[in-house]
Amino acid sequence: MPEVANLLEGLNDAQRKAVEAPDGPVLVLAGPGSGKTRVLTRRIAWLIQERGVAPWRIMAVTFTNKAAKEMKHRIEQMLGQDLRGLSMGTFHATCARILRKEAAHLPFNRDYVIYDTADQRAVMKEVISGDLALDEKRYSPEKVLHRVSSMKNDLITPQDFRPDSYFDEIVQRAYEAYNRRLIANNAVDFDDILLYTALLLRGSREVCLKYQNAYDHILVDEFQDTNAAQYEIVNTLAGLRNNLFCVGDEDQSIYRWRGADYKNVLRLRTDFPDLTTILLEQNYRSTQIILDASRAVIDKNTFRTPKKLFTEHTGGPEIIVYEAYDERDEAQFVVDTIATMVARREVEPGECAVMYRTNAQSRALEETFVREGLPYRLVGATRFYTRKEIKDVLAYLRLVHNPDDTISFARIVNTPPRGIGDKTLATLEMWAGSGSITPCEATFRLAEFPDISTPITGKARSALAGFGNMLAGWRSAQETLPLGRLLQLILDEAGYIQYLDDGTDQGEERVQNVTELLNLTQQYEEIRLAEFLEEVALISEVDNLTEDANAPTLLTLHAAKGLEFDVVFLVGLEEGVLPHSRSLDDAEEMAEERRLMYVGMTRARKNLFMIYTFQRTVWGESSLNVRSRFIEDIPANLISTTRASHMGGIAPKQQQFIWGSKPARITEPARPQEQQFRAGQRVSHPRFGEGIVIESRAINNDEEVSVVFEEAGLKRLMASFANMQVIKENKK
Repeated sequence: MPEVANLLEGLNDAQRKAVEAPDGPVLVLAGPGSGKTRVLTRRIAWLIQERGVAPWRIMAVTFTNKAAKEMKHRIEQMLGQDLRGLSMGTFHATCARILRKEAAHLPFNRDYVIYDTADQRAVMKEVISGDLALDEKRYSPEKVLHRVSSMKNDLITPQDFRPDSYFDEIVQRAYEAYNRRLIANNAVDFDDILLYTALLLRGSREVCLKYQNAYDHILVDEFQDTNAAQYEIVNTLAGLRNNLFCVGDEDQSIYRWRGADYKNVLRLRTDFPDLTTILLEQNYRSTQIILDASRAVIDKNTFRTPKKLFTEHTGGPEIIVYEAYDERDEAQFVVDTIATMVARREVEPGECAVMYRTNAQSRALEETFVREGLPYRLVGATRFYTRKEIKDVLAYLRLVHNPDDTISFARIVNTPPRGIGDKTLATLEMWAGSGSITPCEATFRLAEFPDISTPITGKARSALAGFGNMLAGWRSAQETLPLGRLLQLILDEAGYIQYLDDGTDQGEERVQNVTELLNLTQQYEEIRLAEFLEEVALISEVDNLTEDANAPTLLTLHAAKGLEFDVVFLVGLEEGVLPHSRSLDDAEEMAEERRLMYVGMTRARKNLFMIYTFQRTVWGESSLNVRSRFIEDIPANLISTTRASHMGGIAPKQQQFIWGSKPARITEPARPQEQQFRAGQRVSHPRFGEGIVIESRAINNDEEVSVVFEEAGLKRLMASFANMQVIKENKK
């Protein structure tokens, strides 16, 4: 076992002070790149090794599964022991475990399922159009859900809500009906996990004391991103001993839109008057020029603790500010610059990142990377677990686990097609409702009692009974089969792989995705189906970022939190883009945009490029731009400004290089002589699948085609680069 001194080795004075802090409430305000993860992991190791605190008496809360796993692994390496008893995980994972253990106090049982965004939308859609008989166009399920989510994060129940408008009255009624449906399905949404935990600790003195006594120390990472529910949970759990150790930075709070409140840092000082505050100001990531520029941007914000960030990496390259002509020129500049730096061996491709305010900005970038034949990683695209085929398979598993889950039942009862149409399902729901049972239970009865009298007859009845038989068999099999073999059984009997394998490239890709999920289940042979479904539901987007692909990363600024790269490109730095247009008249929103810019800038280790466009096309309209006020905040001596010399279109092509040693083949795309596409045509794209053309127009000897794809949504593509084919209709 290492000596105690080893846990302090390599720490600066402020870090050492934080690791050795005495018992009591501690707030560590850690600037970007200041080693907060090192402090947090060594603090936990210090408590175990130096203070003699048992691992199972410590609760550490993070914001991603990836961070939790990495920190636990580091601590185990430092201490040379297995820390199975240490409670370390995300807020949602930690609270989900509490809810399962304390289900007797809750309106659902311990086998509850967690509904994702699509599931929530499906339930709210049923509430709006069914329970409340309202027009979805007027009362959008998404908008109502957003309001309900905000209230849950603020610990406001339907009974606590005081409407002050007719719309609020609708929201209150929808909130109540939505909760009833979730409980009937033995399900919770992500917000419920926090809400029910907070209300449980607030409402049951017995349960509250149980968990207060269970943990001697509570540690929280990314404290600035906590919402009202999370703040109350950790505040309550630490209430007996006040050993609350929080690490965060108000300047990096960028999730206000989902309930995060950086002012919880101020509340902590009020609720714990004896709070010890420690500043981590030495940066180990960026050059001093990047830090000075970042400080110039963030210092304009109020309600924050000033930090004098410094580093031993003095000087550094100037920040390059580039004025592009438009978004295509912007993207070309990014790709050209990366290719040149890679060719000169100044940087590895995987150490480059392109960051933007909104996902829509990735379109021009992606097209340029594809056109140049250069690979890239896209964070924020269709995630693995949100692909249709993966959601279908997970719905099968969820229904096996919890037959009360009507959302999963509706999703897969006729997937693959079994001759069970909407009319049959409506009749099934009516018949099930008359007997106060779920549709799934009704299929079990059809399978078990062939002679039972029902309004469903013929082939539809046989199909439902067959599905009920299969499902009953899978539910029995889950008691004895490992998870991987159970899933294989479901796929085989349901014929799902054959359903996907339609002979197309897209079909092959879908089969590969399901095969990947099947491979994943082999790693969960020792755990229950419920635990697997819970872990899958709690996986976050950044957790899915692969570490082995040596290619530039394209991602939103919100997804960049916690990451770092040698070279960072910040694109779209224009008024109305960053800062976003909705923030221009709202001081709190503008402060959030400034923090977002700060986070993006401080992801860079060596080189930082800031790019804005002279004009940008938004929703088909080009507009002239004013560069972001955030660039104006940076002292002139820290930046070097350049602009597109041609200022009239794409710059002349520079020599391009593949990520490696061979030059890329440069070919000018063939320009169409006349428009190839027209509105109403069905088309097929090698990446986005099938879609319908809604508009096509000639632009500079090319053709811009707007297509609504079935899964990828609206895309605007240049015909000469898109490799898109018209699907010929079969004439009958």
